[in-house]
Amino acid sequence: MRRGVRLLHRGSLTEETTMYDHRRLGRELDLFDTDPLMGAGLPYWLPDGAVVRHTLEEYVRDAERAAGYRHVYSPVLGKRELYEISGHWAHYSDDMYPPMQLGSEQVVLRPSLCPHHALIYRSRSHSYRELPLRMAEVGAMYRSELSGVLGGLTRVRAIHLNDAHIFCTLEQAVDEARGALELIARAYADLGIRAARYRLSLPGEGGKYVADPALWQRATALLKEVLAESGVVYEEAAGEAAFYGPKIDVQIADAAGREATLSTVQIDFHQPERFDLHYIGADGAKHRPVMVHRSVIGSVERAVAHLVEEHGGAFPAWLAPVQLVVLPVAEEQYERARAVVDAAVARGLRVELAGPEQGSLGARIRAARLVPYQAVIGAREAEGELVAVRLRDGRRPGVLPADVLLHRVAARVAARGAALWE
Repeated sequence: MRRGVRLLHRGSLTEETTMYDHRRLGRELDLFDTDPLMGAGLPYWLPDGAVVRHTLEEYVRDAERAAGYRHVYSPVLGKRELYEISGHWAHYSDDMYPPMQLGSEQVVLRPSLCPHHALIYRSRSHSYRELPLRMAEVGAMYRSELSGVLGGLTRVRAIHLNDAHIFCTLEQAVDEARGALELIARAYADLGIRAARYRLSLPGEGGKYVADPALWQRATALLKEVLAESGVVYEEAAGEAAFYGPKIDVQIADAAGREATLSTVQIDFHQPERFDLHYIGADGAKHRPVMVHRSVIGSVERAVAHLVEEHGGAFPAWLAPVQLVVLPVAEEQYERARAVVDAAVARGLRVELAGPEQGSLGARIRAARLVPYQAVIGAREAEGELVAVRLRDGRRPGVLPADVLLHRVAARVAARGAALWE
């Protein structure tokens, strides 16, 4: 059973849905909030929420670096002309903010990072020997969402997207897209979440899509090859494609069964053409690269919302705002507890000291029930530099030397994953 702020006796779907609504939990756990003066759809992050967000972002950056990505920063504004070239202005302007007039130029809050990354690629010449070139960023973008659909972290107006674009040859595109799916699967395992289903999102009726049948056929065929080689069961969904090409969407579901897209993989022939991207091949001639769009955890906001609901606030140890709480039984053990805290901080752990001034030992243990590890120090433990260990899931591994506990906790945090104890 998921663990939340309080235990839930399952009575109805409505009760469970309310229990694990990230909007309620986010406020109860002091993760995030909103203010009407900041505006609807523009949440701010409180310290514990900021820890979760920062840790999640760093996890993704580390995973991307290990997979051969290089990170960039790009501006949140762009000239209107940039989005006219990319096709966003013609096909996506209803979801964009109005242009701002700066002198003789119009600039726009970006709705996407891909045009910026295309320009960064174009700013230097590239040889076929450099490909695949994997470019990643956790960057802000903005969507002009109607106030009626805004809610918590799942539908916001300022989005921080874990985005990446791989510039590669046509022959490399399938392997790169398949590698992106593998990266997504590893991240889900470490985060303790699962995909509800995989969807191949295809164009539907209407004029919101780029009119190039050959482009759509090529990209769709390649994505089907990726899915087949990955052994992924998927469903086709008309009308869910990006305006410039089909995509693989990794769907998640909340307690009420509502689906949302968290991660995506796309193969794009459109924007390399629009931005006249090229590389120099082995023959010395110019060739057009393929652009693989890929997001491991999608928007940070939506990812955190899903993690809050999936775990009921009891995050995996490596992601928890506080990983260890040290509890001296009485004032006499306070100095020893402080020494354990200092040692934990030196190991890079997020630790708090909950002393007798905060109430009885039982009350302090209950207050820290979402913290993965608790170290209780009584008179016997203080004398022997020991700690009585309690785990969030109710297990009690026993009395251990403090340095042994810290070593084991640090190892579990470094290993990531959802397991609390070996």
